[in-house]
Amino acid sequence: MSPITKVVKTTSENPDFIDLIKTFDAFLWGRYPELKNDYWGNNLIEFNPNVFIIYLNEKAVACGCFKKYNVNTVELKRMFVSPEARGLGLAQKIIKELEEEARAQGFETMVLETLYKQIEAISLYQKVGFEIVENYEPYVGMTNSVCMSKSII
Repeated sequence: MSPITKVVKTTSENPDFIDLIKTFDAFLWGRYPELKNDYWGNNLIEFNPNVFIIYLNEKAVACGCFKKYNVNTVELKRMFVSPEARGLGLAQKIIKELEEEARAQGFETMVLETLYKQIEAISLYQKVGFEIVENYEPYVGMTNSVCMSKSII
């Protein structure tokens, strides 16, 4: 039996999502203190109705969302799995849910940005079909960024 107790589609106002993002931000700025000023504005989430959370034994342990990038494309944002829940395939599950929802809304492509030290994340994204592409706005010229893209149709 799978350890996933439930996957919930919600909004960015969900308190569990907010708590996971606070943990995620603390992790990022602990690992990349020198980049906080350059990247902080890119991680602010306005109201977003496309948030998924995975609960493990009734505790929120993974999240992700997407926002519209252009008419055909969404950008994957705020992907995070709590350290105690890593290695269970939860990130792949969140990505699958987000891709299905974006596709259902008529989008064809998903893009994302991560940081070059996020070797595990880059590997995961490649495993699920993302390819490294030229940096898109607002990451053009930001050498710490790795941008990726995937067709979801």
